[in-house]
Amino acid sequence: MKFRRSERLVDMTHYLMNHPRELVSLTWFAQRYQSAKSSISEDLVIINDIFKHQGIGMLQTVPGAAGGVKYFPMVQKEQASEFVDNLCRSIADPDRLLPGGYLYMGDLLGDPKILNEVGRHLAAAVAGKKVDVIMTVATKGIPIAQAVSSFLNVPFVIVRRDTKVTEGPTVTINYVSGSSKRIQTMVLSKRSLKEGANVLIVDDFMKAGGTINGMVNLLEEFQASVAGIAVLVESEYEEERLVEDYISLVKLTDVNTKEKQINVVQGNYFSKMTNFL
Repeated sequence: MKFRRSERLVDMTHYLMNHPRELVSLTWFAQRYQSAKSSISEDLVIINDIFKHQGIGMLQTVPGAAGGVKYFPMVQKEQASEFVDNLCRSIADPDRLLPGGYLYMGDLLGDPKILNEVGRHLAAAVAGKKVDVIMTVATKGIPIAQAVSSFLNVPFVIVRRDTKVTEGPTVTINYVSGSSKRIQTMVLSKRSLKEGANVLIVDDFMKAGGTINGMVNLLEEFQASVAGIAVLVESEYEEERLVEDYISLVKLTDVNTKEKQINVVQGNYFSKMTNFL
């Protein structure tokens, strides 16, 4: 079937956005649309310009016979600032307060639009890094990991607190919780990770960093490497944090249950991010 240019542009855009970080050859596009490579190249220039202008991402051209084009999801600084500020205001809603000073986050973690943006922003933060797998711990980190994995086009694995029969052989470690100083357990299926994998650790919340540090230690058992650490919310912590190099979208600075006040500011995302559009 011969495509008109308008049809090609729509279909190419759809394909690229659904296959991020995947190398697509110009020959494949040319055969798909029964068009010359020169026409495909012109189409890609148009798409790249729109992606950058709209803050969607950018296309990277890989030269050579085995080359092609890759789509990298990215964000504009102004868009990112607006999204994170809105997120801060939402989290600061006093109705989120639960007994014990905990915050209700279920509505945010269950909102597909918010999750999609969280995934896009965290994926953009590691756009230049090699990531093979996303890792998170059950349960609240799962939707965030899934969102990030869709933009990085890599699988995600779930660390659990106990062994499941359906997981097959597992690796189990004990770690010390950073805030409560309690000994806890982490379990991961041996089939989840390949040796030498580059892993992005993702979680919904971090205080002292004990859980994330436990996942770092678990990766050592698989001889895997930490490609990065990203969290939705970090909490103010007066003592020494167990994790130093990480990215956070939002920072919780104070929770006053008596006055029903929640103070939230932007996380370190903007100081860590170097590749805005």
